[in-house]
Amino acid sequence: MPATGVLRQAIGGQRRRVAQATLLLVTHQAAEALVPVAAGAVIDAAVATGDAGALLRWIVLLAVLFAVLSNAYRLGARRGEAAVEYAAHDLRLAVARRILDPRGGADAGRLQGELLSIAGTDATHAGEVGFALPQAAAIAGAVLVAAAVLLGISTPLGLLVLLGLPPLLALVHFAGRPLERRAADEQARAARAAGIATDLVTGIGVIKGIGAEAPAIERYRRASRESLRATLRAARAEAVYNGAATAVTGTFLVLVALVGGRLAAGGTISIGELIAAVGLTQFLVGPLSSIARVGSVLLRARASAGRIAAVLSAPPDVPGGPAALPRPLQGALRLRAVSHGPLTEVDLEVRPGELLGLVVPDPAHAAALLACLARDADPASGSVELDGVPLHDVDPDAGRAAVLVVPHDPDLFDGTLLENVAAAAGEPRHVDPALEAADIADVAAALSDGTATRLSERGRSLSGGQRQRVALARALAANAPVLVLHDPSTAVDAATEARIARGLRAVRDGRTTLVVTTSPALLAVTDRVAAIDERGVVVEGTHETLVAGDERYRRTVLA
Repeated sequence: MPATGVLRQAIGGQRRRVAQATLLLVTHQAAEALVPVAAGAVIDAAVATGDAGALLRWIVLLAVLFAVLSNAYRLGARRGEAAVEYAAHDLRLAVARRILDPRGGADAGRLQGELLSIAGTDATHAGEVGFALPQAAAIAGAVLVAAAVLLGISTPLGLLVLLGLPPLLALVHFAGRPLERRAADEQARAARAAGIATDLVTGIGVIKGIGAEAPAIERYRRASRESLRATLRAARAEAVYNGAATAVTGTFLVLVALVGGRLAAGGTISIGELIAAVGLTQFLVGPLSSIARVGSVLLRARASAGRIAAVLSAPPDVPGGPAALPRPLQGALRLRAVSHGPLTEVDLEVRPGELLGLVVPDPAHAAALLACLARDADPASGSVELDGVPLHDVDPDAGRAAVLVVPHDPDLFDGTLLENVAAAAGEPRHVDPALEAADIADVAAALSDGTATRLSERGRSLSGGQRQRVALARALAANAPVLVLHDPSTAVDAATEARIARGLRAVRDGRTTLVVTTSPALLAVTDRVAAIDERGVVVEGTHETLVAGDERYRRTVLA
């Protein structure tokens, strides 16, 4: 989708408001243009002749004109601002929908803060086209009304305005080209700096833990300086643009006034017509001077629309498919010659209701396996099947509802502990068993209001082990047909881990569960264990059998 497509989308849902704003603002400008015409007519028809009745009629007409122009602008501005806010809101929703699209792909190469900037600042800038277009139409209307009146007063004056306006607008547009380029660069670098800042704030605990404050600050300082330099370049371009536009329009207005003055001096037009011509020239100062401002808004809107278009048109990571999963699901999972990233030819069959341990010592191999199971990516070759249906043929949302993959460090959300656990619960009755299985009782006991305690942002008020247990309880409460857990107990002590292992075994009885871990406590309660490396599945068996008979496995899980 090009930038123009985003701008059309921005105003497409606001056609009525944009049309109303355009009509009202054009009416305002037309009424304002007629004010000097009426003033000139007062001079010729009433003041020069001494006709009191005519004077009164023209004064009433002037009052009507002022009432019309005042109310038209007030109502038009209200409609225009409403169009801006609603258009920006619609664009924010469109960006959010694309970011949350189950097919993924919108975040490729973009930091979280950058996406927030696109959904916020850029959507606001692009939405401003909803008011800028009515303003541009009002400027055109003002010039056309003024030109028509000037043609009635004097053909040379009218032709000067009509024929002089196109080259004037062309010069203004040409002067604005550098601004558009530099505005786009400014917004991109500002979004990059915002993204880095978001990452630093999110990972401040890790940064402090490894003593990396100085490099982190330096990274943000460089990004901030680049953003500042881009902002200054854009500001200089905008200053040059505004100055050039003001100079060009000012020169044009001086030329109109000069021609009008010479015509009046030569007796071609009357005193009242001269007053009308001079008044119209002064009136045109406002609309023509606002060309620069409106043009600047449109250029920034176009630059922001380009960034929004890049997100909306980002190719998906995984496609949707027409296939449907069987109902009810048995939970039979099969990996057929799956190759992805460092993984090669992984063949694995998981029986319905089985609790399978997966020992994947290399984090890169684990990440590749989890990405395929979660459909964050499709395998480069091979397939993942659920009850005989390839997941790449299924809508990603349906696949993820059936196969729930819980990462090692999942986020918690704003709300109480209980609300976090119940957020994804298939049924309310699944919540209490999940809380018990994840050994939440002592976590709740340590909090001021138990499970009703409101957690801070991302659950940072909890310790690492407490966060892990709340996240595990949330995953168990979802009661997914197939659940994949990645190291769900690395931050808890051995006694707690043993209780979690027993609880996991009990609450997932009869439901297919995969646990990617090297924890002996968790592996001991599994039905079967498979060890995976770059060669695929290298060994299978029960935990006890592998500990006793496979030296490499024993070193991996008992080291």
